[in-house]
Amino acid sequence: MTASTLASPGDTAAGPPESRRQRRKRERLQEQAAAIPVHLYGLRRGTVTLITVACVLFAIFTLVPVAWIIINSTKSQTGIFSSFAFWFSRPFDFFHNFALLFQNVDGNGTYFQWFGNTVLYAALGGGGATALAGFAGYGFARFRFRGSKAYFYVIVGALLVPVAAITLPLYLVYAKAHLINSIWGMILPSLVSPVGVYLMRTYVDLSVPRELIDAARIDGAGEARIFFRVALPLMVPGLMTVLLLSVVAVWNNYFLPLIIFTKNSLYPLTVGIGVWSQVAERSGGNSDLYPLVVMGGLVTIVPMIALFLVLQRYWRGGMLLGSIAN
Repeated sequence: MTASTLASPGDTAAGPPESRRQRRKRERLQEQAAAIPVHLYGLRRGTVTLITVACVLFAIFTLVPVAWIIINSTKSQTGIFSSFAFWFSRPFDFFHNFALLFQNVDGNGTYFQWFGNTVLYAALGGGGATALAGFAGYGFARFRFRGSKAYFYVIVGALLVPVAAITLPLYLVYAKAHLINSIWGMILPSLVSPVGVYLMRTYVDLSVPRELIDAARIDGAGEARIFFRVALPLMVPGLMTVLLLSVVAVWNNYFLPLIIFTKNSLYPLTVGIGVWSQVAERSGGNSDLYPLVVMGGLVTIVPMIALFLVLQRYWRGGMLLGSIAN
């Protein structure tokens, strides 16, 4: 590879500065050039076609509800029920619905307050679950102690327990601990993430070499310093994946806040929008809440899409680290 192939138009001192569009085009071409052709994986053309069709069907299945909610967020209540669901209608009420969304339309609690509650629960619960999963995953992967495998199997086994099976015991424990209508009743269970512990243990096994840890110990570094200075930088891609999963789990949690909160001021978005939907159904379509339910659902998913777009670059680095470790 010559030096001319590595240089970009914007790297030369004599050339004009590279615009953002040109830079994106150059990066896209570089990614295409670095991609491995499909035939090198040993897949037949029919297999590739079948996988492509399956991916297209899955994309349609995923994007159709998003398209529906975007289109219907621009409609009035009459337009939602009288027009075709997957096409726009007049009047165009997108901005009117968005402005009305953050007003106290029902007197029981505002969307803005519910949005703030959801951000608080997701930040504390998701962030805490990520930190604990990182500590636990590193401990299970790099330390051997009595009962370590049994403890790990118990954590993984917690994934098999349905939430409905622990509803009554959870409520009784919360009542005894005075956690009903308390934000800690929402945050504390969110700190436990069995899938996060499993993912971090697997990721540490692949991406944090034992030789690197042993070399740091020989140099006299303590375990805390080894974790924060040596292992943690290598664990960042895995932690970002667990962070996204944990935040999304808390953000979309409906069952837990439904049984522990009776005050509208403590509701997250999931329960709050559910309350609006129930009020709209009981009113027989006379409360004009359906456009707010649709718009509220749209605004709810936007932060998760943005978070995914921000964190996706860490996954590429994580896959690269895992391939190097192997």
